[in-house]
Amino acid sequence: MFDIDPIILARAQFGANITFHILFPTISISLTWVMLFFKLRYNSTGDMKWMDAYKFWVKIFALTFALGVVSGITMSFQFGTNWPGFMETVGNIAGPLLAYEVLTAFFLEATFLGIMLFGFNRVSNRMHTMATLLVAIGTTMSAYWILVLNSWMQTPVGFEMINGKAHATDWLAILFNPSFPYRFTHMMLASGLTVAFLIAGISAYRWLRGDRAAAVLAALKTGVYLAAILIPLQIFAGDMHGLNTLKHQPAKVAAMEGVWNTQRGVPVLLFAIPDEKTRTNKFEIGIPKLASLILTHDPEGEIKGLNDFIGKHPPVLQVFWAFRIMVGVGMLMLAVSWLAAWQLKRKGETHPWLTRILIGMSFSGWVATVAGWYVTEIGRQPFLVYGVLRTADAASSVGSGMIATTFLMYLFTYVVLTISYISVVFYLARNAGGPVTDKPASAEVAGASIPPQLSASKP
Repeated sequence: MFDIDPIILARAQFGANITFHILFPTISISLTWVMLFFKLRYNSTGDMKWMDAYKFWVKIFALTFALGVVSGITMSFQFGTNWPGFMETVGNIAGPLLAYEVLTAFFLEATFLGIMLFGFNRVSNRMHTMATLLVAIGTTMSAYWILVLNSWMQTPVGFEMINGKAHATDWLAILFNPSFPYRFTHMMLASGLTVAFLIAGISAYRWLRGDRAAAVLAALKTGVYLAAILIPLQIFAGDMHGLNTLKHQPAKVAAMEGVWNTQRGVPVLLFAIPDEKTRTNKFEIGIPKLASLILTHDPEGEIKGLNDFIGKHPPVLQVFWAFRIMVGVGMLMLAVSWLAAWQLKRKGETHPWLTRILIGMSFSGWVATVAGWYVTEIGRQPFLVYGVLRTADAASSVGSGMIATTFLMYLFTYVVLTISYISVVFYLARNAGGPVTDKPASAEVAGASIPPQLSASKP
């Protein structure tokens, strides 16, 4: 293994880190908004089921936030150890954006997180609600700054190169670069769907085990209805994002669709095995002209093929299948959420077989989100900053042996932590049973003790 190209190993290590890290901000970003919904419903109705739902999910938020911190810290080290050329070349732009995240989102979260977790009997109900709102705003602002940087790396504008280094010439263009509105919307909806299915799945688990508390049913309905609303919006946003990608990164779209030669009337491939050696697809199964219709809104529309980008297009097989996994999970989300919403509306609960499906899809948002990020990040190759900085030019001279050793250590740790996280979430669900109580709203919430000065949102 130590004979593998160090750049490949460095990319694999970064991929493992970002894969593990993104799991937790994806939950924490939207979970705070759902918790705020629970709190506002309690404030307006006085119904304790909403407060009980808040108290259960704040525990999972605390656990998620803590793991987001741990995984985010390791991301920062890699810029200096494996990718020094990145900050050396575009640090004048990336540095300020990362600093803005710390100065805004970091301090906002750090200031009010402790109040949200432990302030029930220490501050007024209004102050506690405000703390929840500000933490929610902080997590969203953190996502904003990180996605500004990532979007700029995909569609770089508002800069000029001087002596091999990028210098900002228009910060407004950088902050609202061509792909940012689509990428930010797509990611926020992905976060919302991840949380919706997590809440629905864990609530379904409690319900199936006989925990029929009103808070469980309220959370179940919230998760299912939220998913049913968000998934059509995500499909629409994804289509708009695809059109934007076709305009600015046509090689990525060609890899997503498995198009080798520029042609008109391109089919959507339901199944294929792209072969870069022969530059063909094996075992194709497709729907004629549908890709052209979706991407150009014309069944005879032209799509550029990968052969127009030889040496400048991403690995095809990985992007092709990651895209299909993302879309496939999205279609499953649509079917399950709408069917569950229909059953809840009609019968007040879901059928046991559908309840089991919801449990199985508790972490389906993770699968779709990771697949989507693979499309985004692998699809940018061979560039780190699209058209500006090649990945190979940003890599360090660290040997493959050292990278392989740390990569295996990271991978082992991440697998253990992920399994532990899922296990603890279900443990909390199993031990949260019992009817809704008449505890006062000031009752202390049980949550993981984590330093409020830490932020879960790191690049």
